[in-house]
Amino acid sequence: MSRRRAARGSEGQRRAGQQAAVPEQLAVVYQELQATYKALQATNATLQAENARLQERVAELERRLGLDSTTSSKPPSSDGARKPPARRRTSSLRGKSKRKPGGQKGHKGSTLQRTDHPNQVQNHWPQQCSDCGAPLEAADATGQPVARQVFDLPEPQPPEVTEHRAHACRCEQCGSTTRAEFPEGVQGPVQYGPRLAAVVVYLQCAHFLPERRLAQLLQDLFGVSLCAATAARMTRTLAERWRGFTEQVQAWIRTAAPVKHLDETGYRIRGRTQWLHVLSTPLLTFYRTSAKRSAVGRGLVGCLVHDCWQSYFRVPGVVHALCNAHILRELQALVKIDQEDWAGRMQRLLRRAARAVRIAKRLGVPLPDSLLERIRKRYARLVQEGLAYHRGLEPLARGRRGRKKRRPGVVFRFIWQGVFRIKWQAGSGIFRIACVWLGARASSKTATARRKRKGSGGA
Repeated sequence: MSRRRAARGSEGQRRAGQQAAVPEQLAVVYQELQATYKALQATNATLQAENARLQERVAELERRLGLDSTTSSKPPSSDGARKPPARRRTSSLRGKSKRKPGGQKGHKGSTLQRTDHPNQVQNHWPQQCSDCGAPLEAADATGQPVARQVFDLPEPQPPEVTEHRAHACRCEQCGSTTRAEFPEGVQGPVQYGPRLAAVVVYLQCAHFLPERRLAQLLQDLFGVSLCAATAARMTRTLAERWRGFTEQVQAWIRTAAPVKHLDETGYRIRGRTQWLHVLSTPLLTFYRTSAKRSAVGRGLVGCLVHDCWQSYFRVPGVVHALCNAHILRELQALVKIDQEDWAGRMQRLLRRAARAVRIAKRLGVPLPDSLLERIRKRYARLVQEGLAYHRGLEPLARGRRGRKKRRPGVVFRFIWQGVFRIKWQAGSGIFRIACVWLGARASSKTATARRKRKGSGGA
């Protein structure tokens, strides 16, 4: 009995010890699980943030891939091998109308007209009778002939070579010898004439024909062997002769023209990227090159029409007008890629406003005040609708350096300081949208937000 009692006592003590050790083990396991849970929570938060960042990046890249020359300011040459079909590529930003294709009623067509003084006349006589086969001659002609005219280019001729000979004459009174002067421009023993130089400069500068192809064209058509260096020298010589005129054009456009259009594009000169700046009016255009894109120039006055490049807004004392074609293309991106309804309605408003200006210009009358007020109100409502849509999107996360990200993509160009004007000035043809760019931008995150909304709705 004593042994049994002792065994039972030791068993009870062992069980009591085990029961006392269980809470300690559970505490250790609980702490391990809690640490694992926190680690998983941190990993999940990191993965969610990375997923959100990648979704934003994918949406941004998808939007970039969707942009082409019809939905942005990119040139058609940048479309590359993925160019759309020709019919869609050449579509107009004016949109569809109810008019039939082709010339409209009242349009004055132009066609090839007969001339009363042809260079050559060729008479054609029938050789035999079409009924009996008897021979016919010119003396058998009767009635008036049926005439048809063919306009064609003459056969290319080789260049005309004119030899200038400067003779020397001896004076009978004093015995001195005097040699005649060559005509102005005749300087070398062998050279090209002014007409050939004019053709070279015209084809190279007006039609942008490369020097090698230009030399090949002259060789094929006229048998003239012209090297690239000679063509370049002709261009430089003529440019120097016209320097005074180009300076006058530049000065007039900068200071006297009430409205001028500005633009710039990059291109390569001697292996380096340069910028071609243009100032233009309906009558005159001035080109200049610069190593900087921001080199807009000084002394500009009046109204500047441009594509909202930030350097143009740094010009003091001028009125800014944004290019309607650029705005329509960017709205097209919002319609086509981001599928925003307000952008399509804004497109229609701007097209109708531009059409009203064209009609007023054709009639020589100002736009009615009632129409201007309707356009302003409609414009303001659409701007507020677009702002409300983009403000409803999820805010962008901050960048790696703590900077607040800006929504890439289309610039929101419709924010203004309470002023929106469509102004028609008779005789000058001004269509102004007087805006102030405040830097608010449309969202490339629209596609991501739309996918999230669809996903939550499907769930």
